[in-house]
Amino acid sequence: MKAVYALYDDGHAAQQAVNRLRATGLKDPQITVLSGRPMEEFEFGNIDKATWMWWIACGGGLVGLATAFGLAWITEMGWPMNVGGLPTFAWWPNLIIMFELTMLGAIMATVVTLVITAGFGRGKGRLYDPEVSDGKILVGVEDPSEASVAQFQQALSVSPDAQIKIV
Repeated sequence: MKAVYALYDDGHAAQQAVNRLRATGLKDPQITVLSGRPMEEFEFGNIDKATWMWWIACGGGLVGLATAFGLAWITEMGWPMNVGGLPTFAWWPNLIIMFELTMLGAIMATVVTLVITAGFGRGKGRLYDPEVSDGKILVGVEDPSEASVAQFQQALSVSPDAQIKIV
């Protein structure tokens, strides 16, 4: 058995299902919730919201800034020339290069992080039902033990319009 899940029409029923699955002893990472639209007004919409992407983007920006500074410094100081008493390393023209490479580093780090965390290229995807695209909310458990399937079905049957499926 791959998964047991239910499809709900509204967020309140989905929140009740999440709460009842938690009452069975499941932790948040073991519960799968999928929706075609943001559900931030419900508590389950904030599960797994913490991310390192901001810090990784900042690190990529710092690497880009250091690369730009190093490139500009080595280029300008490597071929000294008479600049009429002005500093050989000029800040104002180099700020453009530093800004551009800082943004390039941050964007590249963000894209790489997104590709890795989204699971692109991992082959077959996780639990999904086409009705999620039609506005339904999927709440389920992947890879449940055979003994706990009945308990999960009971927890997922919070409303009469819930469509419980076992795949």
